[in-house]
Amino acid sequence: MKKIVLTGGGTLGHVSPNLAIIPLISGMFDEIHYIGSDNGPEKEKIENLKHDYKNLYYHSIPSTKLTRKSLIKNVALPFILFKSIIKCRKLLKCISPNIVFSKGGYVSVPVAISAGKLGIPLVIHESDISMGLANKIASKYATTICTTFPRLAEKFKNGVSTGSPVSQSIVNANKSVAINKYNLNQNLKTITITGGSLGSTAINSAIEKFLPSLVKKYNIIHLTGKGKKINFNHTNYHQEEFSDDIGSIFKASDLIISRAGSNTIFEIATLKKPMILVPLSKKASRGDQIENAEYFKNLGFAEIIYEENLNNLETVLERTIKDLHKYQFALNKSNFKNGLQLLIKEILKAEKR
Repeated sequence: MKKIVLTGGGTLGHVSPNLAIIPLISGMFDEIHYIGSDNGPEKEKIENLKHDYKNLYYHSIPSTKLTRKSLIKNVALPFILFKSIIKCRKLLKCISPNIVFSKGGYVSVPVAISAGKLGIPLVIHESDISMGLANKIASKYATTICTTFPRLAEKFKNGVSTGSPVSQSIVNANKSVAINKYNLNQNLKTITITGGSLGSTAINSAIEKFLPSLVKKYNIIHLTGKGKKINFNHTNYHQEEFSDDIGSIFKASDLIISRAGSNTIFEIATLKKPMILVPLSKKASRGDQIENAEYFKNLGFAEIIYEENLNNLETVLERTIKDLHKYQFALNKSNFKNGLQLLIKEILKAEKR
């Protein structure tokens, strides 16, 4: 029996590429096993998919995130990691997979280490321009290191630039679904605001201040994040905590305001939509979102607003709307391709080694 183990979690950025490849590999492997945390978004997403894919299984392991702001909170991390590695080794020996694919995030580290120690082929994928801590550790054990950006792949002998795997459900989405669902005014441009899978308090607060003015001129679709709803009502304002149909929303949009996680940016770029990016600051991250945002701004696809400048959001928004054709022209000229098939090709190639 051919078996594959997938891992990655903590945020949807480390889960969505796995969700994208599952429909395409379900017929290639007799069993698909997902190793993730007990409380991350990956568990709910995979559990929901089990109804459609009877050969899909989920396994939980102990996991904890590195906290950059507090060293005290990281004291237990080595002990939890050791416990997770022991459980992963047992799991992998029991499953006996042909290949392990890791998308990163803290939950993937013990899986990658265990696969390496057991001699199981390991393919990892890094979405950002610079490699995250989890993938830095995993890269030592990787058969193949797949990257979204070519310049990162060039740093590794076993590096391959596959691009970003964008789900076919997003590519094939129908904008009329969102237009009808929200009853969007077709005489107005539509702006979508999203703070990522967890939402963004900073973006939400900035948008809330400008909503009375914005709804007079635009349709606003606002994905606030779980538990972060805003108390504002208007015919042209449409609020949800989260959407499982982000493809139709993006396709119905003329402009998207978003965090600068690589997966989301590539989804937007693949759909040829201009964007305003609000990257996480270095206080809350390693600065990867700033690198991503600056890369796309330099290509002419996006504008950037840094968190400390969110008071200027409406000004930047109006300026971007005015020059929308400029960003659209750059996007239409681009040759961004969905990296889904190429990533799967590399996984299958490594599995046969």
